[in-house]
Amino acid sequence: MSDRSSAMSSILRAFTVLEVLWETNGAGPSEIADRLDVPKSTAHAYLSTLAETGYVINDGGEYRLSYRFLTTGSRIKHRNDLFQVAEVLLNDLAEQTGELVSLVVEESGQAVILHRAFGDRSLELGIYSGMTIPLHTNASGKVLLAYLPDERTDEILEEQGLTRVTDRTITDEGTLRAELEDVREQGYAVDWDQQVTGMGLIAAPIIVDGRLEGAVGIVGPTGRISDEDYQRTLRRKVQETIDSITIKYRYGT
Repeated sequence: MSDRSSAMSSILRAFTVLEVLWETNGAGPSEIADRLDVPKSTAHAYLSTLAETGYVINDGGEYRLSYRFLTTGSRIKHRNDLFQVAEVLLNDLAEQTGELVSLVVEESGQAVILHRAFGDRSLELGIYSGMTIPLHTNASGKVLLAYLPDERTDEILEEQGLTRVTDRTITDEGTLRAELEDVREQGYAVDWDQQVTGMGLIAAPIIVDGRLEGAVGIVGPTGRISDEDYQRTLRRKVQETIDSITIKYRYGT
């Protein structure tokens, strides 16, 4: 194996170790060795090296991820231009509606929650900034799929597939594409029970100078989101918020 190939394999293995530490909420060399099917000495070497970086903590022989990941993630989020202009407006939207509000972007074929804001009657869903969700399972993701360039949408659907999450999740590509066409025509998406049973979501795109930047969504119980009168109220508030975000993003105000 060439030096370059060996280095690449080591990097990939290190990230696999990090994933295992996340899944197990901490593990020792023996468990890492079993999970990765490597000698215990090799597992210990990886853990010790990662601990030297500060991204892993050695707590008496038990290794866990450090809060340095939180520091790095927060820096990435707060450096993002869209988040910077949208944060206050999204918090205001959550206060106005009382619902859970999310700012979502696409990365690597997944919906990534960049920010969430809570109202006084928000659902407690355990979502967090950085959480990834299949695009086809929720209204925010469908908005992104609908407004991405066609070739990118095709690529995502081919690579990611249409995994079933609930009984209501759309898993037929023809059905999904027809819904995406509807989303483009009406300018928003709404669905319920497709990502989480009992949860509904209404979302619209943030488009600045013809470029899709993200989507704003409002999450609520199915009973509220499925009510057409309430939908109209939420659509108006979401669009008002997006209009303000777009102006701030374009002119830096």
